[in-house]
Amino acid sequence: MTARAQGLPTRERLKQRPEFERAYDQGIRVSGRFMTLFVVPNQGATPRFGVAASRKIGNAVIRNRAKRLARELFRRRKPDAGIDLVIVPRRDMVDMPFASLETDYHAALDRRDRQQSSAGHVSRRPGSRRAPARV
Repeated sequence: MTARAQGLPTRERLKQRPEFERAYDQGIRVSGRFMTLFVVPNQGATPRFGVAASRKIGNAVIRNRAKRLARELFRRRKPDAGIDLVIVPRRDMVDMPFASLETDYHAALDRRDRQQSSAGHVSRRPGSRRAPARV
């Protein structure tokens, strides 16, 4: 099987800035040891994935490695249909064995499931909280 056949189809990718911003603003934030996940429901039949590797984690070679690792994590264990998932890798991600990354990713997805089933608590980005409406 060629590497291209294992890639992510276009329908499973987040590509536009508003899609990422929607995940940051409205999604559940789950922090792991090597990455942070933002998970938000979508109206599609398949889960979609995006990765946001900023220059803070390193040069282009390191960022591209982090993106490849994140894509492989998503490819191996996709969340439920109707979910948009954004992974923000941390600096340590590129130096860790893949088994450690898988464990961290699975634990983060499991925490997300527990957060959703709890009392509707949604963890958001700092600064995105709004003051309650006054009556």
